[in-house]
Amino acid sequence: MRHRVYGRHLGRDKDERAALFKALVQSLFVMESIETTQAKAKSIKGLVDKLINQAKSPATRRLIHQFIVSKEISGKLIKDIAPRFKDRNSGYTSIVKVGRRAGDGADMVRMSLIGLRKEVVSSKKQVPSKLRKSSLSKRSALKGNK
Repeated sequence: MRHRVYGRHLGRDKDERAALFKALVQSLFVMESIETTQAKAKSIKGLVDKLINQAKSPATRRLIHQFIVSKEISGKLIKDIAPRFKDRNSGYTSIVKVGRRAGDGADMVRMSLIGLRKEVVSSKKQVPSKLRKSSLSKRSALKGNK
């Protein structure tokens, strides 16, 4: 029985979980949208809210630097991300289900910050036309005809 056991362990010990959460949160702040499992996304949601709330207040930079060591990421959080949410108190992230992972069937979700810029929202990277599948198949068909 799980009486009085808080949080998800995710099959990791305390230090591994802390490192995983740090990496996921930092990736979310850098990319503003990540794809991960549903359990991991739900686990870091409260942590992301807490960090954004701390970033709104100029007196709590020290607390942010305790969790996010990189000055670039913490600077982006303080200067770019936190001002976007000055009118919100919480609920800075959205979690959208994207399906199941092929290997183990885990529920995959896309976790993103609310109010993304348009160029960040597109999940597919733009592939140059010479590398697209359709142009490659046309080229191979042309080579076969010659």
